[in-house]
Parts: sequence; C-alpha cells; structure tokens
Amino acid sequence: MNPEPPERNGAPVGRRVFLGTLGLGALGVVAAPTLQRGMEAFLGGAAQRDPTGLTDLLPNGGGFRYYSVTSSVPHKDAGSYRLTVDGLVDRPATYSLADLRALPQTRMVRDVQCVTGWRVPSTAFEGVRLSALLEAAGVHGTAGAVRFTCFDGAYSESLTLEQARRADVLVALRMRDEDLGHAHGGPVRLYVAPMYFYKSAKWLSGITLTKSVRPGYWEERGYDVDAWVGRSNGRDDEPTT
Repeated sequence: MNPEPPERNGAPVGRRVFLGTLGLGALGVVAAPTLQRGMEAFLGGAAQRDPTGLTDLLPNGGGFRYYSVTSSVPHKDAGSYRLTVDGLVDRPATYSLADLRALPQTRMVRDVQCVTGWRVPSTAFEGVRLSALLEAAGVHGTAGAVRFTCFDGAYSESLTLEQARRADVLVALRMRDEDLGHAHGGPVRLYVAPMYFYKSAKWLSGITLTKSVRPGYWEERGYDVDAWVGRSNGRDDEPTT
C-alpha cells in the first residue's frame, strides 16, 4: 500500500523550529539517564519517609519499585561500611568497601523478577562472587547454609551452602554500571540471579555460616525459602536469563 500524500493545507514548519525540535530531542536523549537517576533518588528517599507504604507501589523510570521493612535505613559510605564473614568458618573476616573493590569482580546481565509481578530485563550487576568470600573464610565441614543480615537492622535472608556457591550469586557493588546507590541497597547488596528478588538482600552487612537454613524475613511471613524464578509460591514466571 502506498503511503498517503502529505497534507498541503497545514502551516509550513520553519527551519528554526525544525532544528529546535531536533535539539530538544537530542537533549532528551542526553538528559534521560540523569533524569532517571534523579527520579530514582527521589522515589527512594520518599519511600523511606512514607509511613503509608504507598510509594512502594510506584515504579521509577528504570522499572524498579522500592521496598523497605523499616521506616528508615542508615546510610553507609566508603568510610563507614563494613561486611563481616563469620560463623562456621576457620578465618572470620571483616571487609571494607575498598577491600571488596580490590577483589576480582564479576559482571553479569540478567532479568530481575520480583515475586509481586514486576520485571526489569537485562539488568547489569557487578561484584564479588559470594563463593570467593566463602573460600577465603574456610567453611567448616559442619556448615550447610549461609545467613545474611542487613544494616537496616531487620531484614535477613538465607541460602543453602550449595546455592551460595553458585557462580551467579554475587556480593554486588554496582548495578547498571554504576555504584549501588542507597535506595537500591548500596553500597553493597546480595544478588541471587536465578531467584526472586526478595532473596537479593539490600544493605548487606553480615554473612554467617550456619548448620542449616534459617528462614529469612519474608519467608517467616509465608514466602518460599527456595525462591527459584518460576517455582515459588505457585508462580509460573519465565526463569530469569
């Protein structure tokens, strides 16, 4: 089918208007990442001060929604952040942010799937493989699970030792090729790529080797302990890739 001929009775578009429109379009392309980051920061800050929880329902420009189980979360930076590895290990350790950044980094791009239904495709995460920290600590033969605690003072998660040693489980320092911001769980969070996002604990502060799995915050409230995408709480989402 041939395209319809252009309308001839409309007002002509001047050269300055045309070039100005192109300029605004180019400005939008350049400014979009900055505007998106600004929206994310605004929504993240608003969510922390929102007693109603309604801001949790708002997606930002990146498709993420913000969840916190406490009314506020302290901020940590390179000077104050510490991650401890302890429990059933031979060599307990404490890592600063600089220590973690100095270790070999792994980057992976996967879809993020929340058990509530939203999904953000092709999201880049970068950090230290959890298995590397476990190997450095020297896991006891009696250990069978890993418990994660967070500096919000409330959230926790667990994985079996076999799950924790997977190559697609990270102690993440970066997301979408930027340092992790506070609203996204920074400066360090857990990232469990093949599981629903509630397993990827934000504001990570402790890694403890235990004999068996202890249900995390949401699992004590009915969520599945094994949260593989597509096989949790009866959901049938496509596995993340």
